Amino acid sequence: MKKIEAIIRKPLFDEVREALHEADIDFITYWDVTGVGNEKAGSIFRAKVYETRFIQRRLITFVCREHLVDKAIDAIVRSAKTGELGDGKIFVSDITDSVRIRTGERGPESLFIKD
Repeated sequence: MKKIEAIIRKPLFDEVREALHEADIDFITYWDVTGVGNEKAGSIFRAKVYETRFIQRRLITFVCREHLVDKAIDAIVRSAKTGELGDGKIFVSDITDSVRIRTGERGPESLFIKD
């Protein structure tokens, strides 16, 4: 199992969520987050300086089976990419175990509801 965390542009969240659903990722968790970018100064609009170093993003996280990792990453990149600086990052981590609290199931089977 792998844990995938993606930091994306907040306005692209719906497109990314739909792309993940099409890639068979049906459960995600997300948070609104703020990051600090590389820009050193703010923008000026109508003689007022606006801070642009603090960037509003959305952090998406989910755990999936090994065979869905590349499909999920491709879905995120395809739907979140604008080609501009600040498109985001994807991190992939190993998960050694998971437990479904309701049934006590362990491992990859605990990630999905059986029909």
